[in-house]
Amino acid sequence: MMRGVLLVCCALWSSVSAAQASLEICFNYGCQNTARISYSRKQLAQVRDLLDDAVDAAHERELVAVVVGRMLGWAGLQSPIHADRGGNLADDGVDGRMDCIDHSTTTTRLLKLIERRGWLRWHRVRDPEMRNRLLIFDHWTAVIEESPRAPYRDVYPLSHARYAVDSWFFDNGEPAVIMPLDAWMDWEGPRVE
Repeated sequence: MMRGVLLVCCALWSSVSAAQASLEICFNYGCQNTARISYSRKQLAQVRDLLDDAVDAAHERELVAVVVGRMLGWAGLQSPIHADRGGNLADDGVDGRMDCIDHSTTTTRLLKLIERRGWLRWHRVRDPEMRNRLLIFDHWTAVIEESPRAPYRDVYPLSHARYAVDSWFFDNGEPAVIMPLDAWMDWEGPRVE
């Protein structure tokens, strides 16, 4: 009996210790629903190793796009967001669908997790931004700002350029769209119905 209890306790401990980070994601439009997602040491090591390959700010943005897609894909293994499709029409009414508020909120949380761990060398995470067309349609995105930390500041000038990190355009698990925030504000980006 005691051995059985110990085995159960060990199994529970190993599953808890395997999760190195967790955060709340939101879905079903306007963050109506949330789920706590956990990332394992192995998953986080993959994220760290990928971002560690960045050679400059532009390369880091390319890698951030991939990382956001992967992390959302892993979150989809633990929540209904695996059903999320690009835009708002392809998954209308489906549990797990994500609008731009869900995406910008969740992506910002993912980026902050990465930032807290010190894995962004050329960017820092900013608050989400909103664009509006004719006061009828608005759209939100996560934002990063180019701002290398030391020792990179001596080699790369500070541009403070801001970039939209928009995971709303494509299906769950696909890389996010990263583009200059000014272009995003002018409604540039993939056309999604």
